[in-house]
Amino acid sequence: MPRPDDRIEIQNFTSPGHVQRVDRTKYTAMREALLAVLPNELPGLTVADAKAALLPLLPEAAFPGGDKAGWWLKAVQLDLEAKGIVSRGPRSPVRLFRSA
Repeated sequence: MPRPDDRIEIQNFTSPGHVQRVDRTKYTAMREALLAVLPNELPGLTVADAKAALLPLLPEAAFPGGDKAGWWLKAVQLDLEAKGIVSRGPRSPVRLFRSA
């Protein structure tokens, strides 16, 4: 059974006020990988390009063969957008970049 400190609360950019508790280790690994690959300015990276770039940075123990990386990428993306750390460009497809 996970200990309470093994989980972290995340927010959702598209659902303000919604909080979810997720695995801290996987969240942290994905956050570090995502921030490492995102540029600091527009046009940014598409979500697919960001995923392709960050997959080699993920620890195999947490994401064996990249398993569940797409879900975790979206969860971390929406949390970082809610916190103002990551922004998306003005047009489709969604392109992500670091806010500050």
